[in-house]
Amino acid sequence: MSKYMQLTVDVRPFYTKGLKAAYPKLAAALIHAKAIKEYDDPALYDLVAKLDKLLYALDGNPKAKDILLKQKDRLKALYSEAEGYIADRKLSEADKALYKIEDIFEDIEYDLAGL
Repeated sequence: MSKYMQLTVDVRPFYTKGLKAAYPKLAAALIHAKAIKEYDDPALYDLVAKLDKLLYALDGNPKAKDILLKQKDRLKALYSEAEGYIADRKLSEADKALYKIEDIFEDIEYDLAGL
């Protein structure tokens, strides 16, 4: 590694119409809890990174909190897996872990729609 420069890999959101369009129930719950701002479009990867803070913010919405809490361990494990793959420059494997994170968020959105 260079003395004054560093290579990084960044996970950025890529919503065609924003988080609110992709996950309307989740976004609404997070905005209402003031966990994200109305105009924020965080990557799902970033949401998992601050999952404990999101759960705390959702104390006023116990049903939404329970739905996220049910997936917490799986999300945290996949986050760590993706982080490791990114650090090792195994980007194809990291991408697979990110797809699994997206699948879990699809399940969360489905469960939130049932409230």
